[in-house]
Amino acid sequence: MAAEKPAPVRVLYCGVCGLPAEYCEFGPDFERCKPWLRAHAPGVYPDDLVAASSSGGGGDKDVDKVGERLQGVGISDGSTSAAGDASASKPDEVKRLPGGKLKKKEKQEVVIEKIVRNKRKCVTVVKGLELFGVKLSDASKKLGKKFATGASVVKGPTEKEQIDVQGDISYDIVEFITDTWPDVPESAIFFIEDGRKVPAA
Repeated sequence: MAAEKPAPVRVLYCGVCGLPAEYCEFGPDFERCKPWLRAHAPGVYPDDLVAASSSGGGGDKDVDKVGERLQGVGISDGSTSAAGDASASKPDEVKRLPGGKLKKKEKQEVVIEKIVRNKRKCVTVVKGLELFGVKLSDASKKLGKKFATGASVVKGPTEKEQIDVQGDISYDIVEFITDTWPDVPESAIFFIEDGRKVPAA
């Protein structure tokens, strides 16, 4: 006698965010999913929220309260409330990407890396000047003039723009950057040496 084939599992996907209904609260915009979930997946939604929505008047306010409670639920390790306050201030520097992924705010720092090509030619790469409000095209012209060499703005391996300067100019570049752009502090400039980030100061 042949074994019975298991029936395929039917998954209910949210009509707003496209995630399975159970995962909407982890999606990009849980607030927009709530009305759809109430109408199409009442069994998946928390019981107190279903009760609040079926009680009629003031339901939206109750829904918002429950939503806030759900967002505030977390695992605590018994530490003090100061840690909770610190974690509450962190979402300001986190940006949501499509699909619910989180993007942290970039640190403001300038990274200088020396790349040796063909065992002789050297290129100095300057990354992160744009985070201080410096226009990269202007910066590359100034670097090229100061060090009498070619400098250009190119896209790096991470699709971010960087300045490539011909030759090894790492000996003087920190002083030039801090003098030309006072908004860039010396403490925010780093060198890449042997794959490690080393402060320039």
